[in-house]
Amino acid sequence: MLIISQQIIDQLFNHAKKGLPEEVCGYLSGVGREVTKHFELTNIDHSFEHFSFDPAEQFQVVREVRKSGEIILANYHSHPETPARPSIEDIRLAFDPEISYVIISLAAEIPDIKSFRIRHGEVEKEEIQIIA
Repeated sequence: MLIISQQIIDQLFNHAKKGLPEEVCGYLSGVGREVTKHFELTNIDHSFEHFSFDPAEQFQVVREVRKSGEIILANYHSHPETPARPSIEDIRLAFDPEISYVIISLAAEIPDIKSFRIRHGEVEKEEIQIIA
């Protein structure tokens, strides 16, 4: 289970909307399974179908998170026009079996968010507990 505050959920939805028509991406960090921070990264692909982190930003965030004593809990990205489920490419590129993969969908009128664990090509939906 991934625990995320409503405030961070709202920030993720806002990031996804702000990035339209492209996918947005970033990291979620925290302690245990509770997300305490989100980091917006640049999608250097500038695509509505896929994303790639800016490597310099990615390493800067990893250093900052380690320095704070937290860990990267998840990477996230948006699907501007498709449901919140991993695409074939998302599954193929899910290299870290220790983190969660959070997907924000803007395909419907009300944004959707889901989390997944992806290990060796196998996808398992993960519950998100939203706290105040």
